[in-house]
Amino acid sequence: MHVGRQPIYDRTGRLTAYELLFRDSPGADTATRRNATASSRVIVAAFTEFGLDQLVGSKTCFINLTREFVVGELAVPFEPKRVVLEILETIDVDDRVVAGVTALAEQGYRIALDDYAGGGHERLLHLADYIKLDILGTPADGVVETARRCRESSRAELIAERLESDEDLRLALDTGFDLFQGYILGRPTVMSTVGISAGRISRLRLLSALAADVVDFDEVVSLISRDPTVTYRLLQATNSAASGLRTRVSSVQEAAVLLGLDKVRHWVTLMLVSDLVEASEDQLTSTMTRARVCQILAAHLNLAGDAAFTMGLLSGVADLIGQPSAELASQLPLADAVRSALTDGTGELGPVLVAVRDYECGRLDAAATLVPPQHLVTAYLSAMGWSTDALTGALPEPPPAPALDRRSRPR
Repeated sequence: MHVGRQPIYDRTGRLTAYELLFRDSPGADTATRRNATASSRVIVAAFTEFGLDQLVGSKTCFINLTREFVVGELAVPFEPKRVVLEILETIDVDDRVVAGVTALAEQGYRIALDDYAGGGHERLLHLADYIKLDILGTPADGVVETARRCRESSRAELIAERLESDEDLRLALDTGFDLFQGYILGRPTVMSTVGISAGRISRLRLLSALAADVVDFDEVVSLISRDPTVTYRLLQATNSAASGLRTRVSSVQEAAVLLGLDKVRHWVTLMLVSDLVEASEDQLTSTMTRARVCQILAAHLNLAGDAAFTMGLLSGVADLIGQPSAELASQLPLADAVRSALTDGTGELGPVLVAVRDYECGRLDAAATLVPPQHLVTAYLSAMGWSTDALTGALPEPPPAPALDRRSRPR
């Protein structure tokens, strides 16, 4: 998800607000579209993927609205606080638009008229809290005259936008504008984050349910059944010759009973990890290997092995989708031990994850405090073999944890 963020300053040079702009890539300099889709994506990114606090801090944000939002064909899904709605200059102002803007203002939303130049938008002057004038595209005498008419007809603050030179800025200051925006003060900065769709979140929930210490059979069957793609693929796999079953199955319930929950867990877990990320086979193998090593190491320490598997798996998924594991953990109903480990490496499982990740990076000190390095090598080799088999479709039951000599465990 990408959002352009351009600063708006007052006459003293204090940053007061940001305008949020549609961008379709991290390196985009301008918007490739100004339609309902663009506005929707900016709104979704600002309020769900980033969060306003992360995106604009305590500042106000200006968001462009297209006609669909103004007339109520698309709902404005957020509260009025901290947001200014910009009515685009491309909107033809008719009775529906006037009624829509009036309704938004009555709900407490602040209204800005974008690139104001008179015409039909004069019907909205009495509703405006801000009026933005395009300095770059208007002769100086036109700027002065339009600003004068706006002050006579409206209580709104005037914003000079598209300031690109010292002369533009001086004109805006001398004309008495209240707020200032443009390249000479600050170009839009593209903010990027990884978006997680509702489908991805539901699959992450299934992933955590499958790897829980005590798996709720009915819950897992229900969650799988709600995902048509996973259901179809599980039934295909179950009915294949590789499954070794003589009876064909027609439901998730039958598959779970006939295959056994453990085998269903491994098969569906592999599907989910593959679907959640765009990764190579090597990357998926590394993720599954990390999960399995965490499980082996936890079992050696008499900790919950399945919870450790979940911890390692979600840690790997977070790496692959480019999202901090703490953010990923906050979206899932995880056990406290797993959540703490993913959030800041604390709790009883935290040291396990820290040790495994350090070992992956060639740092052996942390791992050596939990288990001798030579035994961790053995565990890794075992886990890699299991992960490779899983990815090639063998789907074995997890092998017993390699026998780690507890007598040689460092104190």
